[in-house]
Amino acid sequence: MKFLFDFFPILLFFIAYKFGGIYVATGVAIAASFVQIGWVMARGKKVEPMMWISLAIIVFFGGATLLLHNETFIKWKPTVLYWLFAVILLGGAWLFKKNFIRVMMEKQVNLPDSVWNNLNLSWAAFFVVMGVANLYVAYNFSTDDWVNFKLFGTTGMMLVFVVIQSFMLSKHIQDKE
Repeated sequence: MKFLFDFFPILLFFIAYKFGGIYVATGVAIAASFVQIGWVMARGKKVEPMMWISLAIIVFFGGATLLLHNETFIKWKPTVLYWLFAVILLGGAWLFKKNFIRVMMEKQVNLPDSVWNNLNLSWAAFFVVMGVANLYVAYNFSTDDWVNFKLFGTTGMMLVFVVIQSFMLSKHIQDKE
């Protein structure tokens, strides 16, 4: 359910693009992000910091797209978000000696320190690659292709990466007797 909830603004962006174009889709994505945070708050739950960061980025880049009537800004938004994730993961590990992947997952799985470090690095590298892939598609293909890539390509890349990570982690997970 969390995946679908996080996926909500992207899906609405895609649908709005197909019916109204990039500028309508951008406005819908901004509104959907506000609704998403409002929903979390209305349910009395804590809004995760990454949701606030994502909202700020969509408002900034989406706002620039709408204000300047230039779709380049919204095309940069995923890359900035992915690269920010990578910086947070690497900065946390190197500057603060804090592995944020471990912080998020250690209640679900117990892994050796070296595996946690490799997992953190692999996610950071993945986000860098995702950002580069987004820019490649944004600058070398049509806006239609970019929108399709944003929904299907990045989702597919994420799914493949998570499956690979799961296989790699499975050898470290032990059944409780």
